[in-house]
Amino acid sequence: MTVTEKTLHDFTLLTIDGKPMPLSQFKGRVVLLVNTASECGYTGQYEGLKHLWLANRDKGLVVVGVPSNDFGGQEPGTAGEIASFCKLNYGVSFPLSDKLVVKGEAAHRLYQWAGEMAGDAGRPKWNFHKYLFGRDGKFIGWFSTQAKPLGPKITAAVKQALTP
Repeated sequence: MTVTEKTLHDFTLLTIDGKPMPLSQFKGRVVLLVNTASECGYTGQYEGLKHLWLANRDKGLVVVGVPSNDFGGQEPGTAGEIASFCKLNYGVSFPLSDKLVVKGEAAHRLYQWAGEMAGDAGRPKWNFHKYLFGRDGKFIGWFSTQAKPLGPKITAAVKQALTP
């Protein structure tokens, strides 16, 4: 299978509590995949991600948070600490994966593939980098750390992806 033949649905992550999270369970849904960190200047984006998800989940959006300690060591906690932080501080109820490597040669296969689809400019350069996938699991695009979850770029792209 070539890089372009793969889809998001070909990958499986572990949930924050260590259970398999086959991304094929999101077939028919739009997915916004975001590498996150609890001690980052952009951590407040959890709030926007939560609101984006709550406003669009019934229309078919899933936000998947992917904790990563790759940038500035800003996600040093255990899975339990990360889950607790997200729930208590931001009311996060969208799915969270276990902590992953999202950059370089050691990156999880999903992030290696998404990086190939996005090209060098579209690989994560910091926490809260976002990838958008269509209902068919195909790569749609990426958004930099600075792109706010409720900003016009992301909301327009999500709205378009959700439109039948």
